Amino acid sequence: MAFDLIIFDMDGTLVDSEPIANRVFYEKLVALGLPPRFDEASIAADLTGLALSTCFDIVRDRYGIILPDAFEADLQAETFQRLRGELRPVAGVPDMLRQVAARPKCVASSSELDKIALSLDLCGLTAHFGPHTFSAQQVKNGKPHPDLFLYAADRMGHAPRACAVVEDSLPGATAGIRAGMTVFAYRLEAQSGQDRAFIEMGCHVFHDMRLLPELLGAKKSRPEIRPAKS
Repeated sequence: MAFDLIIFDMDGTLVDSEPIANRVFYEKLVALGLPPRFDEASIAADLTGLALSTCFDIVRDRYGIILPDAFEADLQAETFQRLRGELRPVAGVPDMLRQVAARPKCVASSSELDKIALSLDLCGLTAHFGPHTFSAQQVKNGKPHPDLFLYAADRMGHAPRACAVVEDSLPGATAGIRAGMTVFAYRLEAQSGQDRAFIEMGCHVFHDMRLLPELLGAKKSRPEIRPAKS
């Protein structure tokens, strides 16, 4: 493998948390009077991959909802409860992580640090990352800004150009490209109609986590150097 560091997004990349979190968010917004034109799918499209603070800005500016003071605490409590009962790793992730066990790696997620810790623990993935988890809480600007990935690379001691980012969302992929890193975009086959946007920004798109170890080794290969002819 040519990369010095593999930086993994978490939600939708390592753990299948996005459908759970988006459903809870949608239900909470409906209870507050979410206009009917915004369905669960549109909520997912608008909010996936973003830090919670950015999601709240969208709720205010796009949906016209002023969130009560207790909203974040209520949202997190309900989300954590559902995660404990429903969360599973993304298909193929445990085996993929075993194959790259010897490689330096970390998590850089828009989720909060306590949600990262809980999600990895529930899916049996904590040992693969240890303390090397980073959150948008720790930087000024979340995805699609590059701050989080640059912060993770700096803390791990690697240059951005030597890092691979594994992402599933457009904001996350955009952040990786802006950070000067090589981005591998995991997309479900059912989402393949959206692949072009990732390809056009320079991502390597794949649809099966079992393929990732080989892809990480194949990309960034250096050209063969042949001796000069005398």
